[in-house]
Amino acid sequence: MSDFKNLLVTRDGFVATVQLNRPKVLNALNIDLMTELVDCLEALDQDSGIRAIVLTGSEKAFAAGADIKEMADATAVEMLTRDQFARWDRIRKIKKPIIAAVSGFVLGGGCELMMHCDIIIASETARIGQPEILIGVMPGAGGTQRLTRAVGKGLAMEMILTGRQITAEEAMKAGLVNKVVPIEFYLEEAQKLAREIAEKPPVAVRLAKEAILKSFDTTIEMGLEFERKNFYLLFATEDMREGMSAFIEKRKAEWKGK
Repeated sequence: MSDFKNLLVTRDGFVATVQLNRPKVLNALNIDLMTELVDCLEALDQDSGIRAIVLTGSEKAFAAGADIKEMADATAVEMLTRDQFARWDRIRKIKKPIIAAVSGFVLGGGCELMMHCDIIIASETARIGQPEILIGVMPGAGGTQRLTRAVGKGLAMEMILTGRQITAEEAMKAGLVNKVVPIEFYLEEAQKLAREIAEKPPVAVRLAKEAILKSFDTTIEMGLEFERKNFYLLFATEDMREGMSAFIEKRKAEWKGK
């Protein structure tokens, strides 16, 4: 975990914090950074000592977008064969909860990366947008789909078709971010939330996240069926027995993740 060139990774108990670290270019998301990020998140997903992940950048920028220099001269066929968005699909499949702690510029690919996370804590300084239209393209890593689902058609159309950035407060009112806090507390707040989630039974957290995400790509009937199967599956876990016994005995449960 210490060999990354574009990431800083720290651990605190069951929580890992992954920080994007390309400060000279406002954490622009080039292929090297995205490759490292996916590898890092997948490693943490397999690490039984980690139960929640915080993803952050700097106070000045979570990520100001994709690295345009890597794409400026590319042809359509080159972009197709490069298939750079395959890495993003792997982030979507991370099973452990990811809490984004964002500040400053959260633009383009930065906004899309933020939306790949499960919960979002924003600094008051955050400026969020999908400004790809201003350079002759459009979002390509899920912006048209995730932003629309989060904030609705009207605001998504306005942001994507004009390139307008919204404030953290606007984003919270629109349902895009969970909480807005002063800049000196945004990372601490995200880590606090991650610790709270990490104290819950890990298998139940995983299956609950899975069921919530399923609601975005299925009908209500199939979603309910999926939810019930996950619910029933938890009755095969030691943590379910421990949790219910602890509740009946009025004591604190001790989770094993089994």
